[in-house]
Amino acid sequence: MLIFGLGYCGEAIARAAVAAGFRVSGTRRDPAAGPPLPGVEILPFAAAAAAARQATHILATAPPLPAGDPALLAHGEALRENPALRWVGYLSTTGVYGDRGGAWVTEATPPSPGQPRSRLRLAAEEAWAAFADRAAVDLFRTGGIYGPGRSPFAEIRAGTARRILKPGHAFSRIHRDDIAQAVVAAALAPPPPGVRVLHLVDDAPCPQAEFLAEAARLMGLPPPPAVAYAEVAATLSPMARSFWEENRKVSSAATRAALGIRWRYPSWREGLAATWAAESAAAARHSPSST
Repeated sequence: MLIFGLGYCGEAIARAAVAAGFRVSGTRRDPAAGPPLPGVEILPFAAAAAAARQATHILATAPPLPAGDPALLAHGEALRENPALRWVGYLSTTGVYGDRGGAWVTEATPPSPGQPRSRLRLAAEEAWAAFADRAAVDLFRTGGIYGPGRSPFAEIRAGTARRILKPGHAFSRIHRDDIAQAVVAAALAPPPPGVRVLHLVDDAPCPQAEFLAEAARLMGLPPPPAVAYAEVAATLSPMARSFWEENRKVSSAATRAALGIRWRYPSWREGLAATWAAESAAAARHSPSST
């Protein structure tokens, strides 16, 4: 397996793939910029052409550029020359569905992106789908990603978190380790050549305010202050505001059935608790009293 982009999710997927028996390589712009990953050959992104010509499994995790998907821009020719390619995975986003007014979407729902970045994602999906004539192509549409190192706990501790109240609005989320579980399950048993849409979201879309309140409870702190969305919308970054302007609930029932998995964290409540435990354990290991 060659993973284009050993970032937050890419690293977790690489570890899970090694544990599942894959021989794994992955790219970083600067191989020395991140931690070593046992069992993973780390390649400079610019020097990955040879690996791209030989890998049986390809996973792309990087967001698209205006000109297209960065892995295809740099290594598309090498990938098209690869006679061994069996499976392609692309980490996309549920943003390709656009605003659904709070309604549910399934893996069969046609995309209708409303944001420029979501239109770029859909274009990248279509570019990777071009490999479906000879490989299984799995398009993983992910919800909001969280986990150790990407959680609300630091913001709550710093006193900068706010519970934003927008009645009827909910976000779908997924723990990083469930992303890794699903991607590896898909890669281990690829279907025949073709395109498959898979949803990486837990079973419990919920308001941002509820998510933050539970995080604070785990910390033994009162909930962060609440504020109406209308009062703060103008102060949000354009990126943050774009998330709030869309509202949908995303189902992953067909994905779990197709992959034969259950989420390790069926809802964000279990995922937050595990994240708090992991971050607390990491902090204890690095505290002066632990040395």
